[in-house]
Amino acid sequence: MKRQLRDSRKKNLLIVIVVCVTALLSWVVYDLYAPRTAHLREFDPDAVARLETAMWRSYYEKQRLRLFNELSELLRTQYNMPLVRSNRVAYYAANAAFVFKKGKQRSDYEQALPDLIKFYQSVRNMSDIPFDVERAARLELEWWIVHRERARHAPGDLDRALAALQAEIYGVPIDRLMEHGRLRAEAMTIRDTKAEAGGVTEADWEQIDQLLHKSWRSLAVTVKS
Repeated sequence: MKRQLRDSRKKNLLIVIVVCVTALLSWVVYDLYAPRTAHLREFDPDAVARLETAMWRSYYEKQRLRLFNELSELLRTQYNMPLVRSNRVAYYAANAAFVFKKGKQRSDYEQALPDLIKFYQSVRNMSDIPFDVERAARLELEWWIVHRERARHAPGDLDRALAALQAEIYGVPIDRLMEHGRLRAEAMTIRDTKAEAGGVTEADWEQIDQLLHKSWRSLAVTVKS
């Protein structure tokens, strides 16, 4: 009798485990592949700005895990991505960033393109706005390069490169997005200048954060109008 009872408990436990694993796998598959629409114009600019400031700090401090988690949160906040999918797509973006970081010339930088294309394809799969995935990926990489090689570029090139990416994604004329590009570029310039001068202080990060809030608010007003 005792043996039968033990066998019955083991069998019931096995059934529970199988059911739980099946349910978990089903949820993961649904999370990754179920159709979902994201209204790209409906984002919280202040939440995006806060996360971008945090991601810049993680990137420059080489905190890969922290950057990955912040990217995942950004994707859930800005694009309404479900949990598992946001982590997969965050991997593409984080990997592209660190591939680029190790580069020394354009041919090295372009090795980040495959992950950037996967990133923007994932966004496009959910987007209610049609945009060219490969062009968006290349525009993302282009502003990275302009920023990295800023000494070779004229003033305003970075502003325009940043605006060009959003113009492609949102289908808005680039000239209407130049304020967004200018403010975001100004935040980058402060970070770069202070780092080269010896270090970025908490006061500097606060100023950077304020500029990014203004930049993303400007973008939100423009694309929602």
